[in-house]
Amino acid sequence: KLRGDILRALTEQLGNFSGTFLDIGCGRMPYKSLLLAAPARVKAYIGLDVACSPHAAADIYFDGERIPLRDAAIDSAMATEVLEHCSEPGQILREVCRVLKPGGFFFFTVPFLWPLHEVPHDFYRYTPFALKRLLAVSGFDNIIIRQHGGWDSALAQMLGLWVTYRGMRPWKRALLSRLMRPVIRSINHMDSGPTTAEFESGMFTGLSGTARRTLRPQ
Repeated sequence: KLRGDILRALTEQLGNFSGTFLDIGCGRMPYKSLLLAAPARVKAYIGLDVACSPHAAADIYFDGERIPLRDAAIDSAMATEVLEHCSEPGQILREVCRVLKPGGFFFFTVPFLWPLHEVPHDFYRYTPFALKRLLAVSGFDNIIIRQHGGWDSALAQMLGLWVTYRGMRPWKRALLSRLMRPVIRSINHMDSGPTTAEFESGMFTGLSGTARRTLRPQ
């Protein structure tokens, strides 16, 4: 379901992507073909990653300090499931802001309810309030954050993670997976889906959002 949530959130924003596009933490570039087709209006795709990434086949590499692009070189950008792996998220967000043109569009996703992964390079789980603050102080405005799922999806996801990753004998995992599959599907079906609620309380599985580089001088 996590990949489905990311793909749905990304697909909803395709019309906002245009010009020269930067995929931050591109990995194996799974969304490249989607971004180079309508309704996206991307003319040139650039994949960015860190040189030490086991998944990367990037066009350019981030050294932890600077994205190797000139100021205002990019029209739109995204970072899917990347910011939790940034030990200094403010640094990368300021760099994204620098290379975006004024008014440039930025899309991102982060997990919330997910196990440690790519250890030891898993540093954060963000609340929507932390993301809004980080983006604002890094030079973004028009910040909109959406939650993926609610209590029901959170429960379904935890059951799926439990049966997949908890230590148990193979026969028991196979049996429980078969028994849990219709239960998880039923619980997921009850969920109300993504919202732009005020996040006063509740639970969600992850977050996606959009922002634009501010038009005001930095």
